[in-house]
Amino acid sequence: MSGVTVSIDPHVHSDDSYDGHEPIELILEHASEIGLDAVVITDHDVIGESKRAAEIADEYGLIGIPGVEVSTAHGHLLAVGVDRMPPRRKPYAETVAWIHDHGGVAIVPHPFQRSRHGVRQRNIPVPAEAETAAGDRADGGVAVGDAADAVGEVDEVDAVEVFNAWLFTGYRNRRARRFAADHDYPGVAASDAHHLEYVGRAYTDVEIADRDSITAVTADDVLDAIRNGTTSVDGRRAPIRMAAKHYVGAAGRKTGYYAATGASRGAAAATRGAADLVSTVRVAIAQGAHRAARVLSWMT
Repeated sequence: MSGVTVSIDPHVHSDDSYDGHEPIELILEHASEIGLDAVVITDHDVIGESKRAAEIADEYGLIGIPGVEVSTAHGHLLAVGVDRMPPRRKPYAETVAWIHDHGGVAIVPHPFQRSRHGVRQRNIPVPAEAETAAGDRADGGVAVGDAADAVGEVDEVDAVEVFNAWLFTGYRNRRARRFAADHDYPGVAASDAHHLEYVGRAYTDVEIADRDSITAVTADDVLDAIRNGTTSVDGRRAPIRMAAKHYVGAAGRKTGYYAATGASRGAAAATRGAADLVSTVRVAIAQGAHRAARVLSWMT
């Protein structure tokens, strides 16, 4: 059986997010240059630029997949593969059902991290909760068969973000991996990038069956593969020289983009791009030194 592997960053923010910084064209160009096959723009509670990114993705050699990071009543939720904005501030389980009704996949982003609006574990709909509730009802006189039917009523999430590149300590990522494993959910990795240089710092490899080349892969193929759990994650920290190269490439592309487009904020962006280059390289070096010191502390 033929098949291909698609590398996707399923959680990226553009300047359409209140906390995003980059236009979609620049994100798509960068994603293509660093070897991704797809990037999903998941802005906060708006979907316009994500839909536009999906429409023009093929111009950059990418698979176009729209999405959004929706604010539910219980925390953030990624709706990937939908072309409409889900209702905001609805219960988590209700939003999951809405996403499924509209052909998308529901992915739990940065779970359990309340400072970033991650959902609490108790608010994620899982069969165990229905099973417990059904068991309680069965003890009260409900037939066992009815209890089993109740389990099937749970509209579960499709995947869990088990590696988010912004979670530097690793504790929440490890907890997310344990939760996904306990409930047999596929795991995905994502950059959760708000700046260009972070796009692709973590990504998901998705195995697509019955396709001879990546150019033959559709958005629906990717969504089906996520549902089926044929995913693997890559969220390892890059060596310091690779990280610096990544930052430098992003800064160069950003400056070049604004110079080429002649955007009204191009001059300011070029200056900011040069400043970002110096700043991000310093950050990369500092992070490398910190990690080296930590390793040495383990050895002594």
